[in-house]
Amino acid sequence: MKRTTVAGLRNQFAAVSKWIHDGESVVITKRGRPFATLAPVRKRKTLPPLDRLARLQRIFPNGPVDGDSSAVVDYDRGDR
Repeated sequence: MKRTTVAGLRNQFAAVSKWIHDGESVVITKRGRPFATLAPVRKRKTLPPLDRLARLQRIFPNGPVDGDSSAVVDYDRGDR
């Protein structure tokens, strides 16, 4: 684990950020005592792209609904 001071962090941030980018954790010291730890963020799991067409085919297996969509909405709301 790398170490630097608060002043070193301020004055040499480019070098410290490279350490973190390379996967190193860095202990920041203040007046000779550990003050904080900077660590790289864990990588997020990437989700597969959303397949909208497959979702629509799953919801509407017989294809698109024909007719007046406002009548369908009114029926679902209980207005008719």
